[in-house]
Amino acid sequence: MAKSKKAKEVFIKIENESWKNALDKAFKEKVKEVNVPGFRKGKVPRDIYEKKFGKQSLYLPASDYVVDEAYHRALEESKLVPVVMPRVDIKSVDDNGIEFVFTIITKPEVKVKNYKGLKVAKDKVKVTKEEIEHELGHLLEDYSEIKTKEKGKLEKGNIAVFDFEGFLDGVPFDGGKAENYELEIGSGKFVPGFEDQMVGMKPEEEKEINLTFPEDYPAKNLAGKAVVFKVKLHEVKEKIEREFNEELFEDLAIEGVNSKETLMKHIEDDIKADKEKHAEDEYIDKLLAEVAKNVEVDIPEEMVEDEIDRMVKRYEQDLRMQGLSIEMYYQFTKSTEKDLRASMEKEAYKNTLYRLMLEEIQKLEEVKISDKELDEEVDKMAKEYKMKKEDFLRSIGGADVLRYELEIKKVIDLLKELNK
Repeated sequence: MAKSKKAKEVFIKIENESWKNALDKAFKEKVKEVNVPGFRKGKVPRDIYEKKFGKQSLYLPASDYVVDEAYHRALEESKLVPVVMPRVDIKSVDDNGIEFVFTIITKPEVKVKNYKGLKVAKDKVKVTKEEIEHELGHLLEDYSEIKTKEKGKLEKGNIAVFDFEGFLDGVPFDGGKAENYELEIGSGKFVPGFEDQMVGMKPEEEKEINLTFPEDYPAKNLAGKAVVFKVKLHEVKEKIEREFNEELFEDLAIEGVNSKETLMKHIEDDIKADKEKHAEDEYIDKLLAEVAKNVEVDIPEEMVEDEIDRMVKRYEQDLRMQGLSIEMYYQFTKSTEKDLRASMEKEAYKNTLYRLMLEEIQKLEEVKISDKELDEEVDKMAKEYKMKKEDFLRSIGGADVLRYELEIKKVIDLLKELNK
């Protein structure tokens, strides 16, 4: 990576007692790992150790004991404020001391030429009758009753309870067998053609279904292959659509909903709230994008890389919540960490740009969050999460993190006011 224009190199030397103590600590740790004939593990004298393994073997582990001290001195002496974790290298090291070089990236100069009166409009929200009816239909389907179909054949929309086993060239294949499997016919969950060939079957009827797996089927041993499924239908169930009656409203248990009219009003309010939130998010995005057109800044590459690091970590956390690992994601998508980082680069640059832009406007407009406002927000959020205030603050990284987020939110609210 080329050196950023905002990169400053700071040289710090650790010597004398500090370095001597670090070497002593390094020896005490390293001696536990080595085997020397004639000595018990961990009991090798210092002079014997150094003669056999060399004093140089202690330099790197000793550097770990003094790097924090060197970093604090680097910030103190240079008066620089880093915007990302600095890179640290060892310039020189010997028995007398170690010299670190810290490459510190400082905040770039940001010029916001205009952020007022940009005439960015928020989309108006409208809920149509068709949208309400659509959600009403989904709700009725979700609460429909499932009953055994006493007469007739299997039709689309019915639920089939059946056994099946698949054969490739007359041999059963893995994953191709199940008993008392339930499938809604017409749902498209099975291999194309399977559900269509089941239509018209009667309970206890057996049938052979011939079909060909798609060329892009995930299981490579079956992709594009002709197979036979032996099927036995046990039971046919049908969905009985509910009526708008007292029993349905009791099952819904929605406060204030006791008729079709009040249910439709409730659905309309929900759809409108979702649309309002979406419209608000889009409005803020458009507003920030418009302000960004008036910004001059040379963003260090290291800041973008740092943002990508955060995005990758969040993505890993999201995957873990779904029971997946990042390694599984790379395997499924046939991609690498490099591919993932590359796909995030544009958004990471935008996030960094917006953050710098909003911080500059905050400074220009002198936007602050008072201690009282901060305390009130801590109280409110701690109650929402049912946590003690101290535990809540610890979980988010401290009061300064929350103060920053509140100040940035306040800046965005100010931008909305300045652009009405």
